[in-house]
Amino acid sequence: MPSAKKPALELEVGGRTVRLSSPDKVYFPETGHTKLDVANYYLAVADGIVRALRERPTMLHRFPGGLAGEKVHQKRIPRGAPDWVETVELFFPRYELTADELCVTEAAQVLWAVQMSTVEFHPWNVRRDDVDRPDEWRIDLDPGPKTNFAKVRAVAAAAHELLDELGITGYPKTSGGSGLHIYVRIAPEWEFDDVRRAALAFARELERRLPADVTTAWWRKDRDPAAVFVDYNQNARDHTIAAAYSLRGVPSATVSAPIRWDEVGSVEPGDLNLATMPARFAELGDLHAHIDDESFRLDTLLEWAGRDEADPETQTPPAPRDDGGAGKGKSRQQVSPDHVARVRRARRDET
Repeated sequence: MPSAKKPALELEVGGRTVRLSSPDKVYFPETGHTKLDVANYYLAVADGIVRALRERPTMLHRFPGGLAGEKVHQKRIPRGAPDWVETVELFFPRYELTADELCVTEAAQVLWAVQMSTVEFHPWNVRRDDVDRPDEWRIDLDPGPKTNFAKVRAVAAAAHELLDELGITGYPKTSGGSGLHIYVRIAPEWEFDDVRRAALAFARELERRLPADVTTAWWRKDRDPAAVFVDYNQNARDHTIAAAYSLRGVPSATVSAPIRWDEVGSVEPGDLNLATMPARFAELGDLHAHIDDESFRLDTLLEWAGRDEADPETQTPPAPRDDGGAGKGKSRQQVSPDHVARVRRARRDET
């Protein structure tokens, strides 16, 4: 006879009680990791994941049936959330709708999301006090299908050198896949379009320095498959990538893990996973602990962007549209306040 399912557990997290149902449910069939293992992982790195998500609208990547089942991209908080689960209201022009997304301020909210079958956390690069002005610039080094990780390391080293020349501190992490990310705190003075322009200017400068290794071509058909794409569009509105310390929904249960700059040349992303990260975190602490200590300006990069835009060969491509680029939609200013109010009332009535 099959063994009986374990009863729900109650986890005490920061003075709150979080119920965890089906704790023995296998989420990662290849490694055997369960829902409880996911919860314990996020408890082990709680300071880091909360810092990465704090006050940020966050999309949840949920796996109600584990990795063997359907993946759900959850923007709107599900019904029945406890009143201590905080949210921020966002507007999506494509649908002329609003959504209340999770806005983490404490570890119990992360564990509540795990109870809701969340594996990955994908925050916006804004804080909820101003959802139109990013405070984080994201450098995403995305290798092509014929690119080895040694080339990603080389491009990351060149990006580090360029940031140093600009007087900017970047914080690297693995993507949890085959790439690397570098995060920079910026003054929240520019809207998404300008942050994206600055990110593209930085990417193009990397491309000039490493023309055989870097591409900024937006269309896949135009990219060298052996080059690293510096994905500046990760700074467009409503584009999110896995947070520092987020698990990834892949069979090997890797983590998007902060690393030191002196580890870039030797890190093996597959070694940073659900099983190994708790001990690493206990030993090193949060390697992004000081990311909020200083913010940087984009003036020089925006000057570079203006220079590039004056050249017909380096015009800035239009930004992807909201919600993954599908549909035209209206800007918020074009939608009547009465319509927005009706939608908000309807959404409240649903719950």
